[in-house]
Amino acid sequence: MLRYNTQLERLVLPEYGRNVQQMVDHCLAITDREERNRCARTIIAAMSTLFPEMRETEASRHKLWDHLAVMSGFKLDIDWPCEVISSDRLAQKPEKVPYPASNMRLRQYGRGIEQMIARAAAMEPGAERDELVIMLASQMKKQLAATSHDGATDARVFRDMADYSHGEIRLDPEQVHLHDFQIVAPVTNKRKRKK
Repeated sequence: MLRYNTQLERLVLPEYGRNVQQMVDHCLAITDREERNRCARTIIAAMSTLFPEMRETEASRHKLWDHLAVMSGFKLDIDWPCEVISSDRLAQKPEKVPYPASNMRLRQYGRGIEQMIARAAAMEPGAERDELVIMLASQMKKQLAATSHDGATDARVFRDMADYSHGEIRLDPEQVHLHDFQIVAPVTNKRKRKK
């Protein structure tokens, strides 16, 4: 009767394949320590053949020995050439990454726009600030057009900018006109079939 991979035991490290896992299982069954050591070195040589870049540096070779320990379920009793990873260390979860807890009010613009508007609001009024405000408004309209096709109007962008700046930056839609952005569909490489 045929045995399918779906009926077999799940592989610990599937990138090495079932044959390498069977070699590790055979190595675990060997009773003579010297023979086990030779078998382990042979398995490492086979693993480095599968991944030639792993034999380049000492750190990569160390990783191969770690993988051998993991594939053996940390039960392989050999003379390890380096200190291998322990099952306790492997089971440890990394620390939680501290993300900023502040919520963005209008996600379609992103945190960068929010921060740039705050800086522009803190600048002294003048030509440099006015130019920065127009550039920010144009970028906001472009991002708004990408997410909301029918709602990308100058008035909405100016209202959102005034909201972000707590009323410090106010633009009049009758005096300032932003470029109208059109979102173009990506070009497909499919050619039309002739009928």
